[in-house]
Amino acid sequence: MNAQEHVIPTASIGRTSPAGEPLEKKLRRQTGRAIADFNMIEDGDRVMICLSGGKDSYTLLDMLLQLKARAPIRFELVAVNLDQKQPGFPAHVLPNYLRQRDIPLHVLEQDTFSVVKRVIPEGKTSCGLCSRLRRGALYAWAAENGIDKIALGHHADDIVATLFLNLFYQASLRTMPPKLRSDDGRHVVIRPLAYCRESDIAAYARTRDFPIIPCTLCGSQPNLQRQAVQVMLDAWEREQPGRTGNIMRALGNVSPSHLADPALFDFAGLRAERA
Repeated sequence: MNAQEHVIPTASIGRTSPAGEPLEKKLRRQTGRAIADFNMIEDGDRVMICLSGGKDSYTLLDMLLQLKARAPIRFELVAVNLDQKQPGFPAHVLPNYLRQRDIPLHVLEQDTFSVVKRVIPEGKTSCGLCSRLRRGALYAWAAENGIDKIALGHHADDIVATLFLNLFYQASLRTMPPKLRSDDGRHVVIRPLAYCRESDIAAYARTRDFPIIPCTLCGSQPNLQRQAVQVMLDAWEREQPGRTGNIMRALGNVSPSHLADPALFDFAGLRAERA
């Protein structure tokens, strides 16, 4: 896939309002801890931030810029947006916003929207194909431009929801990890917001007044499995506040000997100790 690209040139990063400072500090601490726990960013890395225009990717950009200014190591941030040619997509929003903040933006242009609409029958979920096409275009650009890490804006709620999606619909106990090597081995994908909650990100986005661009291609589809799982998780959270956080922490507190995967634990060789 060949995506056309044009570069939006670059003016100082705006200050956060006082009302948002405590939340900003919390998100920055959680992001920094995730980066440290999984060794996401190393000295000399070129990190591509995938910007969609949603609250998550704006927050990711903010957090990485703040941590870059404080970090004891040197790394480069490269902001990239994929224009998928969705009808009505406000192509001026991201370039204008980043130009005001003196941040260069690389815009890739690829009409994945038409491909999705042609291939996926009306009424069927298009997220899977859309995601694969988007990933292919971004990965190709990263390979061509010497990118070491690809940073995505997925947060703790995304990770927990994906766990249950795979559990319910794929009979698999897996989720999107904070750090992942791509299948071809050429890229390392990182999710620095892995410890951040969506509610905090949404509140932070409101304080920062980000110019949000909604996804009308996938967000408008009814009966998505992910939406159904999120409804369930929201109900659990109302019944028992903190449950989603507990599930997220459980993903880092795994006991293979207390599951049932013989590839992870040698059940066949397990024997009682003899006196």
